[in-house]
Amino acid sequence: MFSEINAKLIDIQGELRKRDKYQAQLEDYEKELETIEDRLSQLRIQFESEQEDVEKLERISLSSILATLTGTKDEKLSKERQELISAQLKLEEAAKAKIEIDDEMLMIRNKLIELNNTEYEYQQLLLQKENMIKVSDSPYAEKVFELSEREGALLAYIHEIDEARVAGKHVEGSLKKAIKSLEDAENWGTFDMFGGGTISGFVKHQHIDKAESYIHQAQKNMRHFQKELLDVQETAHIKVDISELLKFADFFFDGFIADFMVQGKITKSLEQTRGHYRKVRDILAKLEAQSEEKGQELDVIQREKHELVERL
Repeated sequence: MFSEINAKLIDIQGELRKRDKYQAQLEDYEKELETIEDRLSQLRIQFESEQEDVEKLERISLSSILATLTGTKDEKLSKERQELISAQLKLEEAAKAKIEIDDEMLMIRNKLIELNNTEYEYQQLLLQKENMIKVSDSPYAEKVFELSEREGALLAYIHEIDEARVAGKHVEGSLKKAIKSLEDAENWGTFDMFGGGTISGFVKHQHIDKAESYIHQAQKNMRHFQKELLDVQETAHIKVDISELLKFADFFFDGFIADFMVQGKITKSLEQTRGHYRKVRDILAKLEAQSEEKGQELDVIQREKHELVERL
């Protein structure tokens, strides 16, 4: 009977940790959703403004004719179109992020509904545990239950670390693919500069398109990673500013696509992506160290509990 209720207590502690984690994640998503909605509003205004600028330059008017005669119209139109493309890409990226956040929030709310009765079940188990300790003749009963609670808390924490590590691995994988695509784009761009021609330019653009896709995926994975770190970040002594990493894709959509012909833009984007890749790997290393440390603590507790259970 002692073993049965101990197992139940360990399981219910894990459920309680999940509930607390989901509630913290939901609150964080709500703040993020508010921020992304404000950003969407600003980006729509910016996009409409850039669109209007392009349309003005394309309309036939006296100022348009004069600009054509002085040779400045094509230059201005090209610049305005680049700014329009940049605004459109940032707007599309923000819209994708909002949909993804809405989906995640719905999923978490459904998980919380499944855990509605967890607190009641835990209190009932505590009452059952207290009664068993009172009627037990063994002096070790209370200590066994105490060790079981510590065991349950550690198992739940290690599980959370493992979930964070899985999420971080997904970010690492997306960034690694983005780096490879940007490296390929940089190489083909260098070849293009030395007379590679139309084919090299086309291949370079293909690699940039792939990089854009991988960076969006990394951004999505980073958001999930950040949420998984909410309840382990302080204990695992992780000091990295995750909010900074969440914004890492901004540089890519802020004029980069419009200016992809400039080789320096590819190099700069590659350097920044590599920097964020290193930061993510640093977080993963700290999580692994924390998992090993807590695993050793768990082994000690489980051995001590096993020895006491044999005496009951």
